[in-house]
Amino acid sequence: MTDPVKFIGERAARQLSNTTKTPPQWRGATPRWLVQLLPWVPTEAGVYRVNQALDEKFSVRCTPDPNEVLPVGFSDYEAQPREYVLSSVTTTVAVHTRISDLYRSPMDQVKEQLTLAVDKLKEKQEDELINNKNYGLVHNADPEQRIKPRKGPPTPDDLDELIALVWKEPSFFLAHPKTIAAFGRECTRRGVPPPTATLFGAPFLTWRGLPLIPCDKLRIQDNKSDILLLRTGERKRGVVGLFQPGLPGEVSPSLSVRLMGINPQGAAQYLLALYCSTAVLVHDALGVLEGVTVNHYHEYP
Repeated sequence: MTDPVKFIGERAARQLSNTTKTPPQWRGATPRWLVQLLPWVPTEAGVYRVNQALDEKFSVRCTPDPNEVLPVGFSDYEAQPREYVLSSVTTTVAVHTRISDLYRSPMDQVKEQLTLAVDKLKEKQEDELINNKNYGLVHNADPEQRIKPRKGPPTPDDLDELIALVWKEPSFFLAHPKTIAAFGRECTRRGVPPPTATLFGAPFLTWRGLPLIPCDKLRIQDNKSDILLLRTGERKRGVVGLFQPGLPGEVSPSLSVRLMGINPQGAAQYLLALYCSTAVLVHDALGVLEGVTVNHYHEYP
């Protein structure tokens, strides 16, 4: 009887093999479409003043009589226009020098820690652009630009009403993914499935040619949420994002990363700061469909 053939086991063999590794993956990251779609305007000293002309009667005549005295018209300005001051999203990161010295291959520990921190700062930035009490879009819509759904779920009729509010060159809807799904169900029930369009290489549902941009920063409370419709850009007197260029330690527009030093415990500390705000140039650049129900389903025969 021959002896069984002996060979090295898989577990032992792996001790001599190299493992292919990915950088650390954060499951909370999102595409942050709003940040990509907003036009960004640089500020000086972190302040952006929105000057508006007052809505007063402006005297004009159409084909005046040759002997008629021509009217005198002028446009007055607000005496105290609103100023938007950039807010900061800030955090610190500490990496012990022993860790960064010994465990720097194949990936730089400091770089990976900072990459994750920047990603989380940008997620918080988008949340602030929508929900900040001072400048967030949800809280800065004019009362005249807020409507309620006809029944509960977001219907095509409701979105048409929203378009009627922001009718001057609207750019896109913004809604929670569950809200968009609820709208899709209402369209399916009516036999008018919304078409899709491709932006940034990804498909989006559309309504009346306007994309419905998903954003999970729009809150859902008691199974209700809001849908926003924006007109964007300075030229269109719409909604713009604000940033501060030329920061010390700038790694991307309005984002700085600076080494604060090494503490007595031997940890290198970094300060991360991201400055941002939004401004609504004219009140009818932003409309809100408030409190639509997102958990309504239909039964089909």
